[in-house]
Amino acid sequence: MTNIRLRKGLAIGVVLLAGSPLWAADLPDWTQRIRQDHPRLFFNKETWPAVRQRALGAEREWYRQVQAQVDRLLAAAGRPEGRAPRDLGVEAAKAAFVFLMTDDPRYLALAKQCLAESVAFYEACYQERKTVNWYSTSRVHAILAWDWLYNHLAEAERKDILSRLVQVIDRVIQAKPPIYRENLSGFDTGFYGVKNCLWFLGCTGFGTGIETEKINQWLVWGRAENLKMLEHRRKACGDDGGGASATLGYVLGAYPWAEQNFFYTWLSATGENIAPDWPHGAWLVHYALWNWIASPEGPLEFGYGDTPHTSNRLPAHQLFTHAANIRHLYGKKAPQAAALARTVQGMLPSQAYSSSWFIYPFLWTELDSSPAAFAPESLPKARHFENMGQVFLRSGVGPDDTYCLFSCGGTLAQHRHYDALNFVIYHRGFLAIDSGTRYDEFTNGEHLANYYAQTVAHNCVVIHQPGEPPAPYWGGKVTGNHGGQHRQLGSVVRAFETHDDYVYVAGDATACYQHGAAKTADGKTLQEKAAQVMRQLVFLPPSHFVVFDRVTSTDSAYRKDWLLHTAMKPLVEDRTVRADHGRGRMFCQTVLPADARLALVGGPGKEFWAAGKNWPIVAPGLKPHELAMMGQWRVEVTPGSPRKEDLFLHVIQVGGQDLAAMDPVTRVDLDGRVGVRVAVGRDTWQVVFNAQGPLGGRITRAGQRRNLDAELTDRVARQVGILAREYGGMTHAEAKARIPRRQLPPFWIGDVGGLAERFARLKTADVTVIARSSVSARRTIRRRAPTSIPPWGPATPRPIATRRRARNR
Repeated sequence: MTNIRLRKGLAIGVVLLAGSPLWAADLPDWTQRIRQDHPRLFFNKETWPAVRQRALGAEREWYRQVQAQVDRLLAAAGRPEGRAPRDLGVEAAKAAFVFLMTDDPRYLALAKQCLAESVAFYEACYQERKTVNWYSTSRVHAILAWDWLYNHLAEAERKDILSRLVQVIDRVIQAKPPIYRENLSGFDTGFYGVKNCLWFLGCTGFGTGIETEKINQWLVWGRAENLKMLEHRRKACGDDGGGASATLGYVLGAYPWAEQNFFYTWLSATGENIAPDWPHGAWLVHYALWNWIASPEGPLEFGYGDTPHTSNRLPAHQLFTHAANIRHLYGKKAPQAAALARTVQGMLPSQAYSSSWFIYPFLWTELDSSPAAFAPESLPKARHFENMGQVFLRSGVGPDDTYCLFSCGGTLAQHRHYDALNFVIYHRGFLAIDSGTRYDEFTNGEHLANYYAQTVAHNCVVIHQPGEPPAPYWGGKVTGNHGGQHRQLGSVVRAFETHDDYVYVAGDATACYQHGAAKTADGKTLQEKAAQVMRQLVFLPPSHFVVFDRVTSTDSAYRKDWLLHTAMKPLVEDRTVRADHGRGRMFCQTVLPADARLALVGGPGKEFWAAGKNWPIVAPGLKPHELAMMGQWRVEVTPGSPRKEDLFLHVIQVGGQDLAAMDPVTRVDLDGRVGVRVAVGRDTWQVVFNAQGPLGGRITRAGQRRNLDAELTDRVARQVGILAREYGGMTHAEAKARIPRRQLPPFWIGDVGGLAERFARLKTADVTVIARSSVSARRTIRRRAPTSIPPWGPATPRPIATRRRARNR
């Protein structure tokens, strides 16, 4: 149903905004479902009683705050002679709402005044070629005020206000050249610029006889554009969660507004609830939780993409409201996600509604009936968000745990840097960091474009090719390339697995280093610089990482540097780096190249060194700890002699600042494999990697804990659902302990796939479990079959419905 509606909307939407008229006879059938009366945006005649009751009941405190704001405006009403008009779109909507609540004519007069002044302001901005606002929010609220006051406006007032709104917004969209800083972006971004107004104008103006041609066009285009937005975000989120960008300031901030507003207004205008057709939005809180770094100062984030890097605080000021929208819209369709949203609300330091869309709390009639809070008891050590291009690794969820973000893969370039294979590590402080900033981006645009977004600002490998073209980015003109990547997309996750004992991920970023057809300054064809750039990362919770890079350049003269960025000036002794931040400490030991040279870059005049010059920032208001978050130091690990093929092997250990030295690390050379042996307490880990050929390796552990011996996987383990865990291999004792005493996780993904189906179809089922230990053994568990066959098949395993006892055969 949704796909059919989507295809129809897209087919019509292609021809719109091109000037061709769209009259009633040409309108698609779905326009007949738009109600004829007003209001029809966010609420209507049938739903208003519930909205009003919620404002007087469950959300009376929120309503009192809205009314108090309107009362203050009423007390200061009246525009002094000669004062320029202001943008009072939001105030107009609030006054209109309070009028509908109270029927007090003073609020009606105030709403009209605010609406008239706002329209005059929009017209003045156009005449002066100035932007109204990067966001469409205030203009949409002006449209809401018109819709809500429709029955209280004289016919001439209705026509004058709506016609002027249509005309001024049309002029802004058609302006040549475009008005500076007027956001004209479409469905594949946040979709909160001026074009977002077209749906609201089309929806409320439809059938009024006012500006019919434009209104009809915008109604059909607006619906098609919103459906394209939903489809784009559905693909971006996949079955994990996320949004139209992996930069949290956007995806946890203003980006969800567009889809939530479309859901609410389509429902109020047609009576059809389409939110359940697009359940991807319900998983936003799941994505937020994996980005969440617990700290004594409150939740933090990794600083991915276009994040200012002044504090890396989780941008959660909108999240409480987003979670409430999820509970209301998806409580029945995606109950587990809605329950998780309630849990996230309880975790947030500030449990207050966002004022951006004051109407939301009055619409949440399903909020109190949403599922009870759900706090997962047992989560995997890592989560792969395929479409977002991120793998999150962590030892736990507490303030003393270790958190890591690995960037690879993904489908979104929006606010993404040239950072494939980058890693960020946090343990009681930011230890391996994303460096640079977008602080005061208009002043620091050259820094933003030439350093902050470039590969050199990340914990990646750079390959220096003389004369290579720059990699452009917004903010300023890029004048050079410090050996970095040329494409934001193109990297591929080649392998991923997560276990209670370790996490392994492998990525291939070769395509990101390809610049395509290019010429040198003297007109000669420039060959590609990289034939292979691959990284394998093994996390040994809670404190150790093994990072192995295979890098092949097309010319031995192209110097390679392995980069590690730190918040504070690191100490470099021989082949070991030590860096502190917050309450944490990191050691990094270079094992390969054997002839590696370690160089420290940074400090005054070289804080943000790239492509032969420093790209400083103007930041007079920033404090030292904020500047530290941007990083001003990096270590470059460079092979001692030129060659095409280089192997980089590093061991990283994190801990508190009482960690005096690294655990012993020994290089290991096996037949075609290189790696390390690390002594951790009474256990000894050995991790080796293929030096050539297919990505691969082996991991072993011997000592106090159970022995482990396994090949590193060559596949990408699939994870679905909140509790996605890999139970790829268990000892007989573990299987005996786990399976009989509790239900399987909601989605059991792993080598024991098909278990539920076998239980359903056999009177007794033999479950083969391969122990991942030095002594692999096959064991079986006999289990009674259920009396009926469940409706799911092997492709989507589900939990066994009831607990049953098992006995050893």
